[in-house]
Amino acid sequence: MFRRAFWFTTGAAAGVWATNKVHRKLRRLQPDSLAAQAADKAVETGHRLRQFALDVRAGMADREEQLNDALGLRGTSEAVELPAPRSHAAHESHHRITRTPGRPGLTGPTGNEDH
Repeated sequence: MFRRAFWFTTGAAAGVWATNKVHRKLRRLQPDSLAAQAADKAVETGHRLRQFALDVRAGMADREEQLNDALGLRGTSEAVELPAPRSHAAHESHHRITRTPGRPGLTGPTGNEDH
């Protein structure tokens, strides 16, 4: 008699456990639950991306300090002046196409494309 009661109780407990497990799984697959899970994942991903950006900025600042130290730019009171930017006209004059006097047409690298 005790054997039957033990196995009956064990079977009932296993049935209750399995039923609860199935109901939990079904609740997780409902649209509201899926939307909440997706929102949580999106927020978590946003936090990770923000932390990544902060880590990149910190790394950039560290590297900039290393480069300034290596180039001797740290501790000097005088400002480093960059060269003036080239004007647009100076840039165009280098690539300007010219005509040869007396001959019609454009000249190229050899000067005799019109022959």
